[in-house]
Amino acid sequence: MTIDPIQLIKRLYECFNSRDIDGVLEALDDDVAWANGMEGGHVYGHDALRDYWTRQWAVVSPHVKPVGFKALENAAIAVEVIQSIFDLNGRPLSGQAHGLKDKTVIHIFRMNGDKIKRFDIQD
Repeated sequence: MTIDPIQLIKRLYECFNSRDIDGVLEALDDDVAWANGMEGGHVYGHDALRDYWTRQWAVVSPHVKPVGFKALENAAIAVEVIQSIFDLNGRPLSGQAHGLKDKTVIHIFRMNGDKIKRFDIQD
């Protein structure tokens, strides 16, 4: 059974916004390459990604809302996303040292079968 990649990605955003790391990881290839929006570069694999999100969610409370999807070449999906970043008390951020901020970005998901193999961010 083939999974609809757009439905898979929508579910991924739901899991991320509810802080369900295991739910997100289910959709990802074991050796996924995931863009590190806080520090730059990429995080590789489930364990490193779990660590990255745990660290991220200890300092900020991000929320990502997909507003548009576009199929690209090579089994890739571009998603227009409204990214909102709050402090741990739900207030808008100010004076933060990390690279996260409120903005609209494009997330690029590359598939490997029914799993996400790579995630990139385009500003």
